[in-house]
Amino acid sequence: MVSRIACVGGGPGGLFFATLAKQVMPDVEVTVFERNRREDTFGFGVVFSDATLAGIHAADPVLLRGLHDHGRHWDRIEVRLKGERLRCGGNGMAAIHRKTLLSLLQGRAAEVGVELRFETEVAGLSELDEFDLVVAADGANSRIRAELADALAPSAEVATAKFIWFGTSYLFDGLTFVHEHGPHGTFAVHGYPVSDSISTFIVETDEASWRAAGLDEFDTSQPPGPSDEKTQRYLEKLFAEQIDGHPLLTNNSRWGNFRTRRARSWHHGNVVLLGDAAHTAHFSVGSGTKMAMEDAIALADALAATPDDLATALDTYEQVRRPQVAKIQDSARPSLSWWEHFGRYHDAFEPAQFAFHFLSRSIGRAKLAQRDPEFVAIAEHAWRASHDGHDVLDTPLELDDLRLDGRFLTDDVPLGPRAMRLAAPDTEAGLPAVFAELDALAWQRPSAVVVHSGTSLTRALLSEQARLVHGIPTVLAEPDVGSGTVDRAATLVLSGRADVVATSEAVGA
Repeated sequence: MVSRIACVGGGPGGLFFATLAKQVMPDVEVTVFERNRREDTFGFGVVFSDATLAGIHAADPVLLRGLHDHGRHWDRIEVRLKGERLRCGGNGMAAIHRKTLLSLLQGRAAEVGVELRFETEVAGLSELDEFDLVVAADGANSRIRAELADALAPSAEVATAKFIWFGTSYLFDGLTFVHEHGPHGTFAVHGYPVSDSISTFIVETDEASWRAAGLDEFDTSQPPGPSDEKTQRYLEKLFAEQIDGHPLLTNNSRWGNFRTRRARSWHHGNVVLLGDAAHTAHFSVGSGTKMAMEDAIALADALAATPDDLATALDTYEQVRRPQVAKIQDSARPSLSWWEHFGRYHDAFEPAQFAFHFLSRSIGRAKLAQRDPEFVAIAEHAWRASHDGHDVLDTPLELDDLRLDGRFLTDDVPLGPRAMRLAAPDTEAGLPAVFAELDALAWQRPSAVVVHSGTSLTRALLSEQARLVHGIPTVLAEPDVGSGTVDRAATLVLSGRADVVATSEAVGA
């Protein structure tokens, strides 16, 4: 029987869980241990898509009221590139200042009877022996997860792109992606308003640009608090026109590499992981806060369902949430990969194709057209304007002496002796070896490279390596998935990920 619960970490996930647990089990003592002061917070804003909020609102209205009274809402995503601004609607989202959200969640937790202990460090699990359940909501760098590493088997995949988190007094209209090519390389911003006076301002770049700009001097090993002021000044100057000269605001702002975290198990004994302690997904596809709050709902529901059987409750929690989290992490990988290569796309594509390439990294042309037909029409118009008026899949292509009448092959078409075949790997870890293989055959100047096997992501990345780095046309062999195959082909060609798409059967892959 659970009678005392310790929640280590007073972020949104931990506070929301504590509130829900106290509501469904009012006789249980729930205590939140937070190492920082009540008013402390790192970061500026959290964002939620409309489609993901229903379950959180149903569990407790605190976020709904907070977004209504203090948040900002928008429908369109804006992409800025080379002096142009393109917008795609149908992407309802809302954001709120992180400090405001924490204050509301703290108030709600106290209101239902949760004990909140601020400025209280939990050095190890031995300090919590008197509790029946310990919820580790202590973030991506969880000490509790590290203490139980042998049992939980945590892992982390480190992205190559560098990122840093600022705020700004410039107010974006909604979620906005800004790309600037400066003297040292290409830098990009994820910006969105979180209140009537502040926007979040996340910057990403590749390591070469970061080092060339001399932004690698800040000591990130020092304790949280100080911000990288040299980077602040550099980025204020680089993006001055984009934010009308507004300053950047710091709050523990320092460069890092995003880590996608997983664990073989989320619980051991009477300890369970929640939120970033258990899993992370790149911030370009969703909010870690949202996932943590959804974890809180599932864990509270599982405990309420079997209050006398903790082991079953923790198993149920993980069985419910793990597939949902895996789906988000899987959809995040193509997006994270895009941010690892966006400097290449900035140089290769004009604004309309660039924006379509960006927004189609996780969804196809048909779904984008459902959200905003005008946005897709702009991308298709730009294609026709540069291809003699031909529609995307009806555009001819010359491969040496072979003329293809279109960009989608479903029948067996001999591509000639100078077309070469290259198998994409099953994982991204295998790409460097295949890229080396591509380097070796590129000097032969094949008429085309037929990319096959692998996954949809590794095929696309290999195809882009051939097209954008070596200038070799590509035929991307895709499995026939029925009615969605044509849309997949149109998406790949219009976005510039491939020159031609063929069903695997058509090219013998």
